[in-house]
Amino acid sequence: MKFLDLAKVYIRSGGGGGGCVSFRREKFVEFGGPDGGDGGKGGSVWAEAVDGLNTLIDFRYQQHFFAKNGQPGMGRQRTGKDGDDIVLKVPVGTEIIDEDEETLIADLTEVGQRVCLAKGGNGGFGNLHFKSSTNRAPSRANPGQDGIERTIWLRLKLIADAGLLGLPNAGKSTFLSAVSNARPKIADYPFTTLHPNLGVVGVDGKEFVMADIPGLIEGASEGRGLGDMFLGHVERCSVLLHLVDGTSSTIAKDCKTILQELEAYSPELAAKPRITALNKIDALDAKTLASRRRSLEKASGGPVFLISGAAKMGLTEVLRALWAEIAADRAVTPEVTSWQP
Repeated sequence: MKFLDLAKVYIRSGGGGGGCVSFRREKFVEFGGPDGGDGGKGGSVWAEAVDGLNTLIDFRYQQHFFAKNGQPGMGRQRTGKDGDDIVLKVPVGTEIIDEDEETLIADLTEVGQRVCLAKGGNGGFGNLHFKSSTNRAPSRANPGQDGIERTIWLRLKLIADAGLLGLPNAGKSTFLSAVSNARPKIADYPFTTLHPNLGVVGVDGKEFVMADIPGLIEGASEGRGLGDMFLGHVERCSVLLHLVDGTSSTIAKDCKTILQELEAYSPELAAKPRITALNKIDALDAKTLASRRRSLEKASGGPVFLISGAAKMGLTEVLRALWAEIAADRAVTPEVTSWQP
């Protein structure tokens, strides 16, 4: 299954049915009077977050969703049938954005969360509705309201507690495969990871979700390489793990490149708690390791963990540090109230 995290969708709610103009014409009824029924309501368009989905690939093959119109009213005081609603089933973590690609309509972060994107039109009143003591035989009825037509964007941001950052070939996929059961593609060339991967990580009896995104390069915020299109998947993370390739001869530059791209993409993302780790230490001697660790500490402005995903060295200490940040964030995260349009 292909990974798709952005889709453009066209929706339209159903129009209401028109009211009916009708009079009773029965053989032995002296004063029949009006008996036209009201029109039915048009169907609405809803979006619902469901479990079991992790991509928007379904919306690549179907972009138009039109709800049914309400049926018109009928004689004998019969109301028209309401139009059926349409429900767009989306993965948890989907943002619904207006056509301008800036206005956030809803953010579905929990299973079962629903939002009405386009309300169906009301049905028109039949002539029975207008009967009164002074108007005994009304001959007018209201038409139904038109449906709402709009264009929206669906943008998926994966739900994860920790996110992996780094240059291509920094060892992110290897680290994820070493600490979880995820099996991302691993190879000795840049941009092996072409789409985000998720893995469930366990440490000291605790579990959290970690996201691995494709590597960033200098100029990613300007569209170079794979760009920064996947950084949205770590916006929901409580903590970021920045992996730096220990075999690189430009440790400080590599670290600053990622920090600059984070700042260019979003200052809020750059301000998130961040843990820095020097990877591939099994390929370094003690003198080189000490030198590059000092260089990385100076560039990152904080402590540096020494790890090796391939040799599984120092992983537990990093995972404990990640869990400490995640637990602290969960303790202070306020409850989100339900959103209404």
